Amino acid sequence: MPKSLYLINPREDLPTYFGSDISGVLGLPSFAEVGDLSTTTVAALAPDDFEIRICDEAVAPVDFDCGAEIVGITGKVSQSGRMMAIADEFRRRGTTVLMGGSFTSLSPEVVAPHADVLVCGEIEEIADDLFSDLRSGCFKDRYTGTRPPLDSSPVPRWDLYPNHAAISGCVQTSRGCPFECEFCDVIQFVGRVQRHKPIATVLQELEVLHRAGYRAVFIADDNFTVYRRRTKQLLRAMRDWNRRQKGQMAFSTQLSIDAAEDEELIRLLGEAGFSTIFIGIETPNEDSLRETKKRQNVGIDIVERIRRFYDAGIIVNGGMIVGFDNDGGDIFRRQYEFLMEAAIPFATLAVLVAPATTPLYDRLEKEGRLVVDAELAGNPLSTNIVPLKMTREELTHGTRWLASKLYSPQAFAERIVRFIDQLGPQRSRPLTLGHIVHHAGRRVDRTVVRVAMSVGRMGREEAKMVARIVGAVARKPAAARFVVGALFRYRQIRYLYDAGKIWDPQLAQAYDPGISTPVASPTQPAALSYGLSGSS
Repeated sequence: MPKSLYLINPREDLPTYFGSDISGVLGLPSFAEVGDLSTTTVAALAPDDFEIRICDEAVAPVDFDCGAEIVGITGKVSQSGRMMAIADEFRRRGTTVLMGGSFTSLSPEVVAPHADVLVCGEIEEIADDLFSDLRSGCFKDRYTGTRPPLDSSPVPRWDLYPNHAAISGCVQTSRGCPFECEFCDVIQFVGRVQRHKPIATVLQELEVLHRAGYRAVFIADDNFTVYRRRTKQLLRAMRDWNRRQKGQMAFSTQLSIDAAEDEELIRLLGEAGFSTIFIGIETPNEDSLRETKKRQNVGIDIVERIRRFYDAGIIVNGGMIVGFDNDGGDIFRRQYEFLMEAAIPFATLAVLVAPATTPLYDRLEKEGRLVVDAELAGNPLSTNIVPLKMTREELTHGTRWLASKLYSPQAFAERIVRFIDQLGPQRSRPLTLGHIVHHAGRRVDRTVVRVAMSVGRMGREEAKMVARIVGAVARKPAAARFVVGALFRYRQIRYLYDAGKIWDPQLAQAYDPGISTPVASPTQPAALSYGLSGSS
C-alpha cells in the first residue's frame, strides 16, 4: 500500500516584508510571493510509491482532515509558532509528524517536543534512508543531513504546487556563502564552502517553471555572485535560454555589493534578464560594518556602486539594520540620508537580532546582553539584544521614526523619482504602465496590479505620491514595471507597519534631518529624541 505524505509550508506568524497578508485585507485572492522550494524539493525526493500533496498556507488553509499518514512541515524562524501549532494538531489526531527546514535545523531542541521525526540539515543524501524507514514504520526520531553536492538535488515537483497563485517561481543554483557576517546564520545551516548546481539542471528547472506559466523567477542563492567565473558561465547560459523563450523571464536574486566591481558581470546580469537584486547593505556606519565583519562593504562608495546597477537597468533593494554596538543616536538620521541619496525605493529595515548559533549570539551571551525570552516572530522592531550606546526604548523609538520617515509618501515618491531618473536602458523590451495594467496574464498578476493600484486610495498624500510617480514614468516608460512592483511593495510595507504598530505619520514629521536640533514627537517626550541631531 502506498504511503500518503502531506507537505506543508506554514504561513508567517506575523506580517513580514515579503508576506501576503495584504490580499485578505483588500479582499483579493490569496497569493504566495515566491513558490515554495522546500516542499516541492522534498516531494521530488520521495519514492514513487508515496502519494503526495502540498499545502502552501499563504495560498490555501491546512487541511487537517486530509487523512495523510505522514505530515511534513518546513519553515524558518518567522514561521516557527505556526509550524509547532500545526504539528501539535496533527499529532493530537494521531498523525506522524516530520519537521525540517532552517528553524528545525538550527533550533532542534525547541522543535523536538512537537515532532515525531526531526530532519536537520540538508535532505538529499539522507532521503533514501528516511523514506525507507517511513515506509516500514520503523523510523528514528532524528535524521541529520550532510552538505551534499547539488547534482544530487532533483528538479522540484512544481506539478504538485498551486502555481496559479505564486508571483514568482524559485530556483536555487548554489548553497553556502564564504563571508562571515557576525549576525548571519546562513553559514551555520549550509556552510561557508559554496556548492553549485550543474548549469544544465538550472536550465531544466527554468524550463519547468516557464511551462507552468511563470514569467518571474527568484534565484534563491545566499549570494549569487560569489564565484564570478562560474556566475558568468551560468548567466550566459540563462541569457541564451531566455532569448529563445516566447515570453521571457524576469529574474531577481541576492548578491553582495562587491559584484559592482565587475562591469562584465553587471552587463551579463542585465542581458540574462535580471531586473531586481537584493543587497545586504546593513548600514552606512563603517565602524558597525567592521564590527560585524561585513568587510566587503567597507572602504567603498556604496552609493556609487548602487548606481552602476541602475545604469544597467537593474533596481537595487537593500537590507538595512540598526542597533549595532557602534550605532549611536545619530544612526537613524544617517540611515535615512543614505537611503535617500542612494535612491533605494525598498529597504527591509530591522533592528539587529542575534540568531541562535551565530557568533553574535555567542558574543552577546558572554557579555550578558541577550534578552532570553524575546519574541522574534518577524516584527522589524523585535530584537533579543541589549544595545550598547542607547537603551532598548531609544532603539525602538528611533527605528519607528526611521521607518515612518522612509515610507512617508513624500520620501517614497522622492526615492522612486530619483531612481527613475537614474535608470539606464534595459536589455529587455520595456513595458508601458498601461500594458502592465491591462494585460496582466495570470490571476496572481492581476492581484499584484490591484494591490499596486490601491495605494492611491490610501489617502490624499498617497494619491499625490502616485500622481508624481506616474508622471515620472510618463517621461521614462521603461520604468513602468519597476513602479508597479514598487507600489505593490509599498502597500505591503504600510500594512506591515500598521499591523506591527510601527507606522506613525506624526513621528515621521517630528524631526527634519536638515536641521541640527531634533524635535520631540507629539507622542514621545523630548528626552527620547536622543541624539537625532547627529551626536554619537
